[in-house]
Amino acid sequence: MKLNDAVFGLLLLLLGAAVLAAIQGYPRIPGQPVGPALFPGLIAAGLCVCGALLIAKGLRHRAEQPWVDFDDWVRSPRHALALVVLLASIVFYIVAADRLGFLLTATLVLLALFLVLRVPPLRAVLIAVIAALVVHFAFYKLLRVPLPWGVLTGVAW
Repeated sequence: MKLNDAVFGLLLLLLGAAVLAAIQGYPRIPGQPVGPALFPGLIAAGLCVCGALLIAKGLRHRAEQPWVDFDDWVRSPRHALALVVLLASIVFYIVAADRLGFLLTATLVLLALFLVLRVPPLRAVLIAVIAALVVHFAFYKLLRVPLPWGVLTGVAW
């Protein structure tokens, strides 16, 4: 899928404006010429400038570049299903991770994604379990990110 530059420019412009609005509430540091809003403000201003330039370019080339140009995969039921499963798995993780725990939720999400991508079932289960355990170990033990245990709280290590 190809989008006109004006679409991305609008998204960048909106993101920059949102950051600029958010940093207005940052506290000032007495006696300092700069504060915590300086660097996010500079980046947001850069996003706004780049967004405006992309909008101008997209509007100039609107005749040869349509607003949205869909690729062939959009018409493929298999690929459309994979996209739906991906989006549903993100929503599922947000809703279920606290109750089920990271390990079970991540395993179910990976398993669903592997199966929709036609990975053989036994291999999909094996890779999903191993990948969830490796990611859990990396974040929970090495990086000390407090991942939810959910129903596995009794066996937490």
